[in-house]
Amino acid sequence: MMLMVSVQNLPEALEALKGGADIVDIKNLQEALVGSAHPFVAREVRAVAPPERHVSITLGVVPNQVGTVAMACYAAAQLKATSVKVGFMKSDYALAIETLNECRRALEGSETKLIGSLFADNPLYDGLDAHLTVKMCRETHCDGFLIDTLTKDGRNLFDFIPERDLREMVLEGKQAGMSTALSGHLRLTDLDVLARCNPDIVGVRGAVCRKGDRTTAVAWEAVSEFKHELGLRKTGEVAVREGPVTVTTNGSGWVVVDGRGKSCAGIIAALSQQIERDGKALVEVLCSDVLNTYDLVLWAEKGNHHILTQRKEADGTLHMLVQP
Repeated sequence: MMLMVSVQNLPEALEALKGGADIVDIKNLQEALVGSAHPFVAREVRAVAPPERHVSITLGVVPNQVGTVAMACYAAAQLKATSVKVGFMKSDYALAIETLNECRRALEGSETKLIGSLFADNPLYDGLDAHLTVKMCRETHCDGFLIDTLTKDGRNLFDFIPERDLREMVLEGKQAGMSTALSGHLRLTDLDVLARCNPDIVGVRGAVCRKGDRTTAVAWEAVSEFKHELGLRKTGEVAVREGPVTVTTNGSGWVVVDGRGKSCAGIIAALSQQIERDGKALVEVLCSDVLNTYDLVLWAEKGNHHILTQRKEADGTLHMLVQP
């Protein structure tokens, strides 16, 4: 799980980077429910962010104007954003599909990733149901999705969509090879349930602002604490569920999928492709992230695959033998 911190200006971006944020997400909280920051802010942040850190641009709740949104995506690519997020509230599903398709065209030839987004509390605004997120993003070949919230009255993501549904959506997105992100008034107290959902990206703002108030500035100390707690769950030092049952067996001559240092989406996509090519060969999976193993178990259960063995090396690498 990577940590994404929402910022509104360069000083906040510097605080987020100092605290260890993996992704600096630029937005404007004063414009409508969620809006876009000025392009000059994005340019300034991109100029100071190290190459290994991601800089994303949020377009917020986009208007029902296909050309305008596509133009904004094109601008994000020119600003060298790692990704651009296009969020829909009151929009017809077909129009959302058309908009994302045109955004995809606008990003052709660039390295900027397209992230489709729906809001968990959209029903409060007669908006698109967030349960359509994966379907919408798969149909438009998005590189990833984000599920967020608009309501800032104390309720958060899990007040609108239950953990089980979110876990299923994250797993489905990973199987499709998309990056998966969850956000929406998340706090340190939500980390265990977030870890069980295991998205590729966790997005926060209020939790890393001074005094926990999203209207104040981002503080690097709060970012660092959140990142540390996230890391404890990634390594398994803080257990968020019981470990899976291990069945030991022997074998040889199987395919090896080396997922060390890779995202869970990449591991699951590689596994799915391998099984499509050869549904009989045993597959050994190597991964170093404890949380990824939970998703691999869920993936196996959904596909009626069998996990024959699991073995952990001294360096933390887990070997998992899968029989399709």
